Amino acid sequence: MNLPDRHTQEILDCLTRSQLGFALYRLPWADHFHLVLQTSGSVEQLTNIRDLNGKKGFVMAPFRISDEQPLVVIRPDITACGWAEISKALSASEFNDIVQALHCAEASSTPLISEEIEKQQYAEAFERFITPLRNKRFQKLVLSRSAVRRTDDNFSPLSAFVRACNRYPRMMIYLCHTPASGTWIGSTPEILLSGQGKEWNTVALAGTMPMQGEVMPTEWNRKNLEEQGYVADYIRRIIEKFGNGMTEKGPYTARAGQLVHLKTDFNFRLEATGQLGDLLQELHPTPAVCGLPKEDAFRFIPDNEGYDRSYYSGFIGWLDPDGHTNLYVNLRCMETGPTETTFYAGGGILASSEVESEWEETSEKMKTMRSIVSPDEGITIK
Repeated sequence: MNLPDRHTQEILDCLTRSQLGFALYRLPWADHFHLVLQTSGSVEQLTNIRDLNGKKGFVMAPFRISDEQPLVVIRPDITACGWAEISKALSASEFNDIVQALHCAEASSTPLISEEIEKQQYAEAFERFITPLRNKRFQKLVLSRSAVRRTDDNFSPLSAFVRACNRYPRMMIYLCHTPASGTWIGSTPEILLSGQGKEWNTVALAGTMPMQGEVMPTEWNRKNLEEQGYVADYIRRIIEKFGNGMTEKGPYTARAGQLVHLKTDFNFRLEATGQLGDLLQELHPTPAVCGLPKEDAFRFIPDNEGYDRSYYSGFIGWLDPDGHTNLYVNLRCMETGPTETTFYAGGGILASSEVESEWEETSEKMKTMRSIVSPDEGITIK
């Protein structure tokens, strides 16, 4: 995929600092991409996932809904596919006015912490997580972290989106901005819910190993197999509650950038699609991003992780109960602003986990997004 003409690129980059909500996204293996843009009013903000019943639009949900991080729905006032349609849709004079208004915008920055301190904070959080696991209070917990880096003045969110599309054909790639959520770029391998009519699917995705050059490793240790098994069992129970005719494939090794995961595909039937919000309420968060028992883990994580996940490990994508829905777990993502960019990554923790290997796993996952940033046009990593 190439960048669009300079004028279209400038408008899209400026929209990431505007009061409008929009999303660009590309599904795995697709050779086309979509724009969803709300041209007036504030994006809809929901306080409950069940409120998505009957809704249509581009959805961005946080890990945990709050006043600071609402579930947002971008109304599809404009939809376009491919650069020709997008350039035409953005040719209206109102978008030129946005560019002019934002050219002189200034932003302040805050001090950054070192990677050494980040690692120390992660180790402290790891101890808070591993103790209840070894005491058998939980079967699994997911511990995540963030890393904040300085954003260079000439960083282009659109360029990063295009770079991710070219680098990661197997993943769902998105660039999403609303005034309520901020600006996020992601490259995620994990479907939360996809389908149309009566035919639907989801996945259980857990366990992580790095690629060995271009060779996919296939020998999984007990920790990874157990972790994937917990997620698959949970998904099965939810599907049996809402759907029927379930079939599954896996677990098998699936590549996601320079990492591989254990994956099981689930296909099932839904007799009615008017209650997708109810199904999503049960699915999110899956044990792949939370833990087991789910409700206890969901309460434990915000109190003990040491930072706010925000929209990391929430879900994102296109929702249409009368058409095709494609919602993904928001993994391998970054939130970018005028002066700082925050990378996010996490991993499943079991009683047998070790802090050093878990830290390395999160570092490998962060490379997915760091690698789409050009050294000459982007973010200061070191």
